[in-house]
Formats: sequence, structure tokens, C-alpha cells
Amino acid sequence: MSAPVVVATHGHCFDGMASAVLFTHLLRSIEDGARSKVPFVYRGQAYDPGKNGVDPAVFAGASETAILDFRYTATDKLTWYFDHHVSAFPSEREREHFGKLAETGRAFFDAKAGSCTLLLDRVARERFSVDTARFAELVRWADMIDTAGFPSPQMAVDRKEPAMKLLAVIEQQGDDKLLADLVGRLSERPLSAVAADADLVARYAPIDALHREQVERVRKREQRRGEVVWVDLLDILTETVVKFVTYADVPDAPYSVAASRTEKRCKISVGYNPWSGKPRKHDIAKICERFGGGGHAVVGAIALPPDVEKCRAIALEIVAELNSDRA
Repeated sequence: MSAPVVVATHGHCFDGMASAVLFTHLLRSIEDGARSKVPFVYRGQAYDPGKNGVDPAVFAGASETAILDFRYTATDKLTWYFDHHVSAFPSEREREHFGKLAETGRAFFDAKAGSCTLLLDRVARERFSVDTARFAELVRWADMIDTAGFPSPQMAVDRKEPAMKLLAVIEQQGDDKLLADLVGRLSERPLSAVAADADLVARYAPIDALHREQVERVRKREQRRGEVVWVDLLDILTETVVKFVTYADVPDAPYSVAASRTEKRCKISVGYNPWSGKPRKHDIAKICERFGGGGHAVVGAIALPPDVEKCRAIALEIVAELNSDRA
């Protein structure tokens, strides 16, 4: 069997999954069918505490490798890179390594791209003359989700659209097996058709019940603190935070900060509410980077060791900063 193509992409993430679909299509297209029988292996990556990139061991034995929608890793095993996070490069070493790979025409970074999927779509069409028309629906939803470009925050809370239900399944259950399965399905069929598959609909049912519980829990904990809605969820284990609830409930507050924890880590989620009608005065990515996290100017997160008091202290420090004039 031929050596596989190993794709390390942002795990439990709609944009990371959709990016893998577009990259697979790109590579198979430019290789003119030569990759049709070469296996693709997909490895979801998480921003765990202290993790600054992909473990190069993930790429062992690969014929081609890619990092998508995730922090850059300076390894000679890397052959492709696509990302749009302003915090993509932990240090100058990674920036220099990326520059050399970019010279080969196989590394692309654009912090202005709303999603990594949109970046891949543009590069595929404009740089490699690859037809991506059949992925238009997938690209549109990936960009809407990653930019929070919904008509209203309530749309993200209600999750009535099939694509939003699939998003929930990916966030909750998107391990490597499901990731590979979805890339395969979405490579062949439209997003709307895949999202309606009976097994995926069945996966969503228990997630929806949990989602409704989490929405109510956030609503009980949300506190208005100046320009910020503060949500302390550190008392019990929480896998995902329903971050759009605060935007819907307190529409004139420009920022939200939520602290949560799982068995292995604590997490601080920071966001700007684009529906608030107030200008954003702070770069959220830069704030998160100071504590080992990252993201975008409008949304970011920090993964920390499971120390509840330390997590709460950092979160409240961020709340105070967002209420200050310090940009």
C-alpha cells in the first residue's frame, strides 16, 4: 500500500473538518488522479495546555503532510500548510520556517480570511485552477460559523438548520474516526444531504438535550460586569460552552468571557459580540496569547491546566482589561 497523506487539522471544529475536505479535493485534483488510491489519514488537533503545534510523530511514514486551521509547527516533515489565525506562529522560528515552505508554493496564511476553508477554496481556484464549485455550500457555512456571521445570535442558540446540528455533532463527537467519515461523505455529496443522514440525525438527539441544559445553565450564571458578560461554569465539568447565549441575552454588551473545565483542563473563552452595536476596542487574540492561548481579533480561547482558582483569576483579569481603555 502507498504511504498515506497525513492531514492534521483543528479537531472538533467545523472549519477544521471542512478544510480537510477542501484540501483533499485540492491535492487529488492537482495530482491528476495519482492520489485517487493513496489513503488519506486525518488527525484532529486540540489546543491543550502548553501545546504549541502538532507533534511531528503524527507525520511518521507519510508521503505528504498538511496542517490545516491550526498552529504552525516547524518540522521538515511538513509539506503543506493553511491557516488564518493571527496566533498561528508561536515564535519567529515558526515564521521563518513557514516563509521557506511558502517559497515552494505550498504554504498559505491569511489572517484576513474569515475561515481556513474559505482560504483553501480561494487558493485552490486562483493558484491551482481547481474547480471547487460543488463545495460552495460547505464553504459558505464554514465561513459563517467561523466568523459568527449569523443573521442573529439566536440562530446559533436555536440550531434549527441541519448544518448547525452537524456542527454540534462535530464539536461533541468529532474524533478521528468521525472526521474521516465526514470528509469522505462531504467529498462526494452536498452538505445539506450529508447533514440529513439518519445516523448523524440520531447522534444529534442526545446532544440537543444536553445543549438545552447548558443554555439554561449559562443563563443562570451570566453576570453583566460593565461591558462584559461574565459566565463562571467552573463548578462542574463542561465539555462545550454555548457562547452565543450571552450575545442573545445581553445584546448591548460588546464582550463575553466564560470559564469552564473538563477533567483534563480549564478553558477560558473570550468573544466580541458583533450584534452589540458597539465598536471593538481590544484585540482578543493578543489578550489570549499572553496566557498561552490565541485565536482571532474578535474571538479567542485559552487552555489551562485543571486549576480552577488560577483559571478564574485569569478570566476575571481579562474581564477587567476588557472594561478598561487599554487596547
